[in-house]
Amino acid sequence: MKTKELELYLNDLLEVPRYKDYCPNGLQVQGRPEVTHIVTGVTASVALLDAAIEAGADAILVHHGYFWRGEDARVIGQKHGRLRRLLVSDTNLLAYHLPLDGHPELGNNAQLGRELGLNPTGRFGDDQLGWTGTLPQSMTLRMLADHIAGVLGREPLAIGDPDQPVRTVGWCTGGAQGYFDGAIAAGVDVYLSGEVSEQTTHLARESGVGYIAAGHHATERYGIRALGTHLAQQFGLRHTFIDIPNPV
Repeated sequence: MKTKELELYLNDLLEVPRYKDYCPNGLQVQGRPEVTHIVTGVTASVALLDAAIEAGADAILVHHGYFWRGEDARVIGQKHGRLRRLLVSDTNLLAYHLPLDGHPELGNNAQLGRELGLNPTGRFGDDQLGWTGTLPQSMTLRMLADHIAGVLGREPLAIGDPDQPVRTVGWCTGGAQGYFDGAIAAGVDVYLSGEVSEQTTHLARESGVGYIAAGHHATERYGIRALGTHLAQQFGLRHTFIDIPNPV
């Protein structure tokens, strides 16, 4: 498959023009013109680049790429090391941030909800990135945290009364603790995201809505993997998902 054809397909599939993002979405570093093997991962770290290049990838597809708004534009230090690996190996790098969060089927939020067995009921927040849904049955906050730990393989931070009953859930993966107010307004019993801030604790205590921080990386593994699987099925490409452990 032509690299340009792959980018155009992804741009259309993920509706890139809909989103005002903090980074460029699409092809970020140009490599070889043909793609037969795609490696997917959450973040374009050196560890992922080295593993993908070693695996013979023609393209690396990630959620967290490069060239974030406000960052130093100079190609020095870590940025030089990362870009040098891609350019020397002639490997393409494609990245999709908010468009991957928001996709109704392959997106991070859709896939996390599916992994946790949540039944989606609505959307909220900027670009409708936040989701609401229901659990199959009511459980306590402690039980939900245990369930999340079992699915994600990571112990989450749960704020609230461990014995409070929860049935309705709001969620948004990654660093979306700022959506907590919107989730409360949506009437959920508990809100799940990847990260937590100092003020989150007070908001949870004062609102009576539980908060679960399950890890930025841990909550965003599923969208990029699903996207790679979709491309493999759609175009007969070889796909390898590489998970680089990250405790955050």
